Amino acid sequence: MKYYKFEKNKIIMNILSKKILIGAFLMFLLNISFSYSQSENEKINNLIEKKRSFNKQNKNSTIFKIQLYNGSESQAYKIRNSFQSSFPEYRTDIIYKSPEWKTQVGNFETRLEADRAFLIIKEKFSGAIVLEDKI
Repeated sequence: MKYYKFEKNKIIMNILSKKILIGAFLMFLLNISFSYSQSENEKINNLIEKKRSFNKQNKNSTIFKIQLYNGSESQAYKIRNSFQSSFPEYRTDIIYKSPEWKTQVGNFETRLEADRAFLIIKEKFSGAIVLEDKI
């Protein structure tokens, strides 16, 4: 009978030690998982902060232009000269994008600023349009 009690206690101790080992192993895995997720969150937060900083330094990646003409080279230069005599305060560019020449006005930072100039320019150059351009 003593032998039976001893074996029973040994089995119970064996089961308890296995449960303790399994519990300790699970706690170890949870701790690794938790610290991994914390380091990943820190990395994500660092990336978000870098993106914000980049956006602040490069906030003018989109500009707006008013296109007056799209066609032949000679006509593009005529339109530019006519525009410059009427509106000397605006910068004009002649751009060639195969197969056409374009006469464009300004590098406006906001759509609102471009629309305000457009309303004035449209009175004299009825074919003008506002374009969004990436720089």
